[in-house]
Amino acid sequence: MTQATIPDCFFTQDGEFFKPTAHTRGPWDENACHAGPPSGILARAMELALPKKQLCRLTVELLRPVPFSGFRVEAQITRDGKTVSTSKAHLINEEGKTVISATGLHMAHQAIKSRPSHTRSFGKASDATIGNFPIVDTLHGLPAFNGSGVETRYPDGQDSSPGPTTAWLKTVPLLADESPTPFQRICPLADCGNAFGRNAEPQQVAFMNTDLTLLLHRPPQGEWFGTQSVGYWEPNGIGMADALLFDEQGVVGRALQTLLLR
Repeated sequence: MTQATIPDCFFTQDGEFFKPTAHTRGPWDENACHAGPPSGILARAMELALPKKQLCRLTVELLRPVPFSGFRVEAQITRDGKTVSTSKAHLINEEGKTVISATGLHMAHQAIKSRPSHTRSFGKASDATIGNFPIVDTLHGLPAFNGSGVETRYPDGQDSSPGPTTAWLKTVPLLADESPTPFQRICPLADCGNAFGRNAEPQQVAFMNTDLTLLLHRPPQGEWFGTQSVGYWEPNGIGMADALLFDEQGVVGRALQTLLLR
């Protein structure tokens, strides 16, 4: 399959089974997915389980590589409170093994007499310069997440070089026949903090994340979302990627990843 014939989405669906397109392939292994789009599918299952509350926090534990051959998702409500609820979801491979375990925190909206606080402007994505995704070359040379499924733009003074980085990102939807919710739409970007905030190129040091915690205090608006990413790498092989997330109206939340450095 050439890049030109890849469906304009991250997944196709056959019943309860999700089949990744080439946009979802990760950079390290041709048979494994980038964790961002599957995290969006997990968020989708949690939101369907608790549709009357806002999903505010998603934590995914990457237990095994997400298979490029496909998977299914199971979700359940673990607490259904009046204001705060919790959920759990599992991404399961064809052999019936859990490859991602996730938890969600959902909150009901409350009317309060307060203005939004800590507003901050990051400009507009349309004013930024088109550029390359931070990881240009994969280890397998096949179409992958960093290809046509993602568009990247950089504000003045920013580029794809290693180090703390601010960038705008837009991706294809999770599914071709379904408009993703704001939380689902930002998941692929949220899992990119380790790439944008990397301290070296992957040919020198691999920086695979073992988890992702995404906290959104408000739903992001639009199709272009921003990340201000920093990587903290230690000589013991453990690191952290910290990404402030925003849209054209201001800050929407934060994404954290624990990194395995090799």
